[in-house]
Amino acid sequence: MQQKDLELFITLCETLHFARAGDLMHMSPSAVSRHLQRIEQELGVVLLERDNRRVLLTREGAIFKRHAEQMLSGWQALHSELYSDVVSLSGEISLYCSVTAAYSVLVNIMEHMRRRYPDIELNLHTGDEAVAIERVAAGKEDIVIAAHPEQLSQRLNFLTLTHSPLVFIQPVVSCQSEALLAEAQAAGSAIPWRRLPFILQEAGLARRQLEKWFDQQGVEPMIYAQVSGHEAIVSMVALGLGVGMVPELVLQSSPLADRVRVIDVQPPLRPYAVGLCSLKGQERRDLIRAFWDCAKSAYAIS
Repeated sequence: MQQKDLELFITLCETLHFARAGDLMHMSPSAVSRHLQRIEQELGVVLLERDNRRVLLTREGAIFKRHAEQMLSGWQALHSELYSDVVSLSGEISLYCSVTAAYSVLVNIMEHMRRRYPDIELNLHTGDEAVAIERVAAGKEDIVIAAHPEQLSQRLNFLTLTHSPLVFIQPVVSCQSEALLAEAQAAGSAIPWRRLPFILQEAGLARRQLEKWFDQQGVEPMIYAQVSGHEAIVSMVALGLGVGMVPELVLQSSPLADRVRVIDVQPPLRPYAVGLCSLKGQERRDLIRAFWDCAKSAYAIS
């Protein structure tokens, strides 16, 4: 169980409100709910009783809250002791990532950076994840948060932080796509890809993996639109304009997650490996190494 899980649960106990806890943790209410379900599944007990009107802490939840507070306090004491003598570093690091990565991945790392290296400043640029590797390879950024490319240049270092499945999504709102999928499910027939308007990412690893998947299935999808960024795909699907495919990490962090539904598609695509990437032998390598060390701590990587 990660430190963020403990912090999320304690925040939820203090607010007893999924939306307020989400605001404090920079997450959507649905993402808070999914994290809580995962914690409960891992522990095998119900921690919070919830309905449409209120949220109540169970006996097991109160016990776990005490242990969570003790564990967080222990982590903070450990960090203070381990890094009390760290040589002060100062300077600026340029980092590029998608908006989703900024508040689902970067936020975890920055908590450690601020404690250990308060004099290191981050110059953050956000945009389409599909061009992240190109930007760091061209020397435009010191570090990027991106998916591991199919082939990694020997000039680059990559640190995997987490994995994210690639999921197909459909709109919840009544529309052509929802009706076609409901009809196919009721009839027990295959998904009618050739009749479903599909929203694709313009470029990038996810686009290439999806094209390979369709080719392997012998399907030529009906392409409705090609957009920049996975967040735009979630938005267009939520509006009922078609179906799409995005990393689960993007869906979990999206404020529109409740307006789309995951489609059970087999066989699944290979999950994304999400992490940090930088050029080898950079001038600011001490600053970059400090950032990587904080990322390892945030994601419990040895």
